[in-house]
Amino acid sequence: MPCRPYGTAGPNEDWRQHSWMQKLTSFGLVVLFLTCNAFFDHVTFLYFRCVQYLTKNLSRYTADIKTLPPNIKDKLIKLMSRQGQITDSNISEVLHPAVESLDLRECDISDNALLQLYNCKQLKKINLNSCKENRLGITSEGVIALALSCPYLREASFKRCCNISDSGVLALALNCQFLQILNLGSCSGIMDASLQALGENCKFLHSVDFSSTQVTDDGVIALVNGMCSKNLKEIHMERCVNLTDVAVEAVLTCCPKIHIVLFHGCPLITDRSRDVLEQLIISNKIKQVTWTVY
Repeated sequence: MPCRPYGTAGPNEDWRQHSWMQKLTSFGLVVLFLTCNAFFDHVTFLYFRCVQYLTKNLSRYTADIKTLPPNIKDKLIKLMSRQGQITDSNISEVLHPAVESLDLRECDISDNALLQLYNCKQLKKINLNSCKENRLGITSEGVIALALSCPYLREASFKRCCNISDSGVLALALNCQFLQILNLGSCSGIMDASLQALGENCKFLHSVDFSSTQVTDDGVIALVNGMCSKNLKEIHMERCVNLTDVAVEAVLTCCPKIHIVLFHGCPLITDRSRDVLEQLIISNKIKQVTWTVY
């Protein structure tokens, strides 16, 4: 039945007495509020309250949520993500083919959730950073599934997803060639092969974090001599115990747009790198730099 504002009925017609209104369930009423902008004056307020209602009653309406239109699902995804309510078991209900962004930092999910992104071809951004402790449920298997499902991915964050290895990053590099921002900080299984794959395949990469990983000078050299060298603006490689001055010099020499480079906590890097940096700082090319003096 098409929506019409209250007040358009005849003088002797009470909209509450219609049979369709008497049969309306609480979920149907929520959908009515969300989809019929002309029904109430304070649409924005009601819209927000209805979305809140759904998130507080997920177990009751999980199956019904699957049928909601994309614009409402986007609101649900945003609120549920913020509250850490998206899980392996309900993510398929809120996903839709046009979803472009997923911020799952607060959510307890595993590879099983990533395996359900097969229909999300338009996904451009995913954040799986763990804010406090290591995230164990995300592995290379999930990242490979993500890479195969989402070819237009531009930003991917996996900080503290410590079970991701080079095979996952290789899949991203080969299948997500529009990748611009990648965070692999504290992914302890990442080694030189990951940086080499990114350098060979990701032309648009401009920000990369591989801090607290096992990469060496060879990996950094392969990255900054690759097809992304002219676009790299920001590199985080702090607490990489295998890096030396050679890696720092390679970054500063091969990346003309670099303006943020962090390499504190790298015990093999010496004052030699500081001398090279001083020249760039004087020329105002570097906006942020950190290092540790040993």
